[in-house]
Amino acid sequence: MPRTTQLRTYTVRDGLLDEWVERWRGDIVPLRLELGFEIGGAWVDRERSQFVWLISYDGPETFAERNAVYWASPEREAMGLDPGDYLVHTDERTVEQRY
Repeated sequence: MPRTTQLRTYTVRDGLLDEWVERWRGDIVPLRLELGFEIGGAWVDRERSQFVWLISYDGPETFAERNAVYWASPEREAMGLDPGDYLVHTDERTVEQRY
């Protein structure tokens, strides 16, 4: 399958941005990497209480199929992390690298 990259922008509940970043870094990133995803970077926009990151997958499955594996994994369940506790809005865009 061709490489797929998503630009994800999350608007985080007031006062929870730093906590979200720590949960993302400590829980989400290691499992994503273990499952074959790549993280292209992550940024915080404090003025808008937003968290922006790039995630890619280049493997035998589609991005959607591999993402479903992530969400169905026992490790994901064991995180005890409900994104709805932190995020008030998410925007996920599939993008193509040009530079």
